[in-house]
Amino acid sequence: MRLRLDLSYDGTAFSGWANQPGHRTVQGEIEAAIMMILRLPEPVPLTVAGRTDAGVHARGQVAHVDLDDLDPLILQRRLRRLLPHDIRVRGVSIAPEGFDARFTALERQYSYRIVDGQTGPDPLVRHTVVRWQRRLDVDRMNAAAGHLLGMHDFAAFCRRREGATTIRTLRELHTERLDDTLVTTVRADAFCHSMVRALMGVLVAVGVGRFAPEWATDVLSNVERDSRVTVMPAHGLVLEGVVYPDAAGLAARAAASRRHREQA
Repeated sequence: MRLRLDLSYDGTAFSGWANQPGHRTVQGEIEAAIMMILRLPEPVPLTVAGRTDAGVHARGQVAHVDLDDLDPLILQRRLRRLLPHDIRVRGVSIAPEGFDARFTALERQYSYRIVDGQTGPDPLVRHTVVRWQRRLDVDRMNAAAGHLLGMHDFAAFCRRREGATTIRTLRELHTERLDDTLVTTVRADAFCHSMVRALMGVLVAVGVGRFAPEWATDVLSNVERDSRVTVMPAHGLVLEGVVYPDAAGLAARAAASRRHREQA
């Protein structure tokens, strides 16, 4: 039986989502909890919609796990009791046929928060907001963002992984100002490693006047990681949610996702 897990976590004390020997990870904590609850001899691996990096948070992460038949509400209740305070299980449900947390996802949405006021961020949110010393021009940032929308090879914004494609479709990259806080919304079909934080590095460089908005096009044209692009700190980044097709479209979406990666 395949179960869907809807999760939230504070990434501050984690070395990212994925299991790493000797490090505390979100995946490791959840797999260990399930193993303990079900008295399994070894962990059952979770598949996740998006592997967040060390320090990155999630409000709407999705994962799936394949287990023997059991009541998902019982697992949900026990996970809520057992998991540490920085991971919350929002829901456990039986996944529809064909569901795959990674391959059937249509898009992922992130937010990135920066405070550029003189007083800095509220201490109560300091783990989720990046402080910036200079005032940022939101109009310039959005002008630069316009050059990056659409389907492109984002190799200049990604840390390469063997056999992984860097072609992505960026559907939204927009910044709004709320007093001294800038909130950037980023939506794409998928993201490669550190892509969002590198995108933010371009927007910030333009926002402080270091480059013209058109510089974003110059960066995008590079086939290797651009050394001029600063990868912004992880703690300002939050995975807000993952969008999936309805049950009828799950199988087709999974096949299309796998075919895209194989061709790339």
